[in-house]
Amino acid sequence: MPPEQTGPLDAEAAPPPPSGYQLKAIVFDVNETLSDMTPLRGRFEDVGAPAELMPTWFAGVLRDGFALAAAGAYADFADIARDQLCVLLTALDGRAQGEAAEAARHVLEGMDELPVHPDVAGGVHALRGAGYRLVTMTNGSPEMTDGLLKRAGVRDQFDALLSVSGPRCWKPAPDAYRYAVRRAGVRPGEALLVAVHPWDVDGAQRAGLAGAWLRRGAAHYPETMSRPKWIAEDLEELAEALASRGTGTGTGAGTGTGQG
Repeated sequence: MPPEQTGPLDAEAAPPPPSGYQLKAIVFDVNETLSDMTPLRGRFEDVGAPAELMPTWFAGVLRDGFALAAAGAYADFADIARDQLCVLLTALDGRAQGEAAEAARHVLEGMDELPVHPDVAGGVHALRGAGYRLVTMTNGSPEMTDGLLKRAGVRDQFDALLSVSGPRCWKPAPDAYRYAVRRAGVRPGEALLVAVHPWDVDGAQRAGLAGAWLRRGAAHYPETMSRPKWIAEDLEELAEALASRGTGTGTGAGTGTGQG
């Protein structure tokens, strides 16, 4: 199994505070942000469930992970994911517990074969080339992240693969983000959380990080959540926007640009 943390970012002590806004580290969400979970729909069909059940299942996994964190408890992604699948499959057609457990196993095995989105490799290389420290922080497992990034050929671009098993609380709990920046060796104000989920962007910003929302085709960001520092269609567009901002050519609010 890959370690959660490798290399020189092991130091617990953060550097002195920066003068002004100085971005040093990019913290990536993994599920749906880097990974394309669409192939899991086929796994649902394999076990006699409609493909449309996949997003319902994933939303239920997040709900229960969030609920446990709010209650001060914790469970691993894999355990919650299996429980949710068994509940949904049993409710779907009344199948026996053992049959539901076997079907759940088949679906979850698909998590170890997911690809990244097409923009991920180019965006990761661009951000690494710009000198940023790159780490992941997932509600899933670092082992799953390790396999995902190796299949994409970008594992060597990352300094650390982190997960909520470290602080034992799911994002968007503040301690999850504080753990990530501490392990990255930076202060919250020196880090940018990149995610496709508005709740993740909002949670990171409330913990003191900047947030970047990858739309990936979504048209609306919830008005009830804090506005992202950055908005981009995908990771390559975000890398271009950060490079533009870094050279003083940023164009202000809007697609692929800083929000102020």
